[in-house]
Amino acid sequence: MRFSKTALFGLVVSSAGLLYAVDSDVAPRPVPLTRPEMKEYLEDMKGRTLRIPLPELTAEDKKKLGERGSSYESRLRYHYAPPDVQGPGAQGAGGQPRTGGGGGFGRDNDPDNSLDYAFKVQLFWIVSRTNNCQYCLGHQESKLLNAGMTEDEIAALDGDWSAHTPAQRTAYTFARKFTYEPHLLNDADIDGLRKHYTDKQIFEMILSMAGNNSINRWKEGAGIPQSSGGGGLGSRRPASDNAGAEKKAERPAETKQTYLTPTSPKFQNLITKVAPVTFDPKTGKPTKLAVSNRPALESRAEVEMALEAARHRKPRLPLADEATTKEVLPEGFPEAALPQWVSLLATFPNSAMGRIGSIVSADTRGDLKPLFKAQVSWIIARQDRAWYATGQAKQRLKDLGWSDDQIYSLDGDRAKFTPAERSLFTLARKLAATPVVLTDADVAEAMKQAGPRDVVQTIIYTTNRASFDRITESAGLRVEK
Repeated sequence: MRFSKTALFGLVVSSAGLLYAVDSDVAPRPVPLTRPEMKEYLEDMKGRTLRIPLPELTAEDKKKLGERGSSYESRLRYHYAPPDVQGPGAQGAGGQPRTGGGGGFGRDNDPDNSLDYAFKVQLFWIVSRTNNCQYCLGHQESKLLNAGMTEDEIAALDGDWSAHTPAQRTAYTFARKFTYEPHLLNDADIDGLRKHYTDKQIFEMILSMAGNNSINRWKEGAGIPQSSGGGGLGSRRPASDNAGAEKKAERPAETKQTYLTPTSPKFQNLITKVAPVTFDPKTGKPTKLAVSNRPALESRAEVEMALEAARHRKPRLPLADEATTKEVLPEGFPEAALPQWVSLLATFPNSAMGRIGSIVSADTRGDLKPLFKAQVSWIIARQDRAWYATGQAKQRLKDLGWSDDQIYSLDGDRAKFTPAERSLFTLARKLAATPVVLTDADVAEAMKQAGPRDVVQTIIYTTNRASFDRITESAGLRVEK
């Protein structure tokens, strides 16, 4: 049977023993512990309540949108985000509109890529399970079926990696840490991957998973409902037809699509080892409470010490040389010393221009003020302990006239900021850390204080910065100023 939303959040309260109201607006969406529970939640998400209201379509709107007029996601972008800042899934190389993808990070069409498509979908599944993004999780379920995996093989991704190779297990572990605990990434993580993968394959993995995290945050932040036709029944196509990642399966019109498929006894009660699980201190039993596991922010002196140390570190992954980097710069890129993040992306020259352009576009275009974007960049980078990104955000704020005292005030209670700014800072901070801890109430408060345009564009910008943090810190880039 399907859970109602009230029942879902009642489970959080009763199992965690915490003082969350049963009202779904004020509690994080719970984390399903077992595969049967996960399927129930995926199916329930088809009826998800929309977070951001849409205006009525005019005749002109209907003409412009065509079939896209029935898509909540397309309409969010159409009404509230200019074409050059439409975010994950909306842009391709050079910022051109497209479907699929990861906001400039997760493209799979680069001829330099060498990792298997199905393996990267498995990583996307793990990222989505870690983030509790049930929209993306459902889509990866169908992709894995289409790639030839069995129900039991997919179930094993969540709790039993014994049949997988050491290389796969190492990558899965990295995917989970990269997603949930980017503040703990270190040299040993990359060195462990090097036992099984080349540096270029490691960076391909990082780019792909950064795109996955970006898409998770867009879907969760905007509250996109699960596709009504999603599910496993009838979704598999012949193995000979699995090569095309984006090719749609031919499905019998009379077959009902549902996620509520049978689970074998072996996996009926197996608790997830991928999704972050908390335990009730009284009973010791696992709970469904969604949490964000980040330590308290360091003192100003400690941050300065960390930034200074990062100015002298050696990048963990190779960078492209200056000549190669200059060849992939998008038109209009500033003619100054090349930042390391650009040289890092240039190691995949066939897609670097689009990725670089997406990051520049996020920082320079749209309706959000440059100061607000720099503030959000600092807030997100600080909680991620992404020192390269923190250094960049600090320099951006100083270039905009902010003093060190003003910059470090962003680490405090932010009482001097306006209600609209505080609500959007909360939205960005929660969404960047662990998407599901952003509640309906958080979005409603931001909508009340700042309006739908700024909410949607803050969500889009946050998807970009959360991915940027993970890319630059996993690569261990050296702080430049």
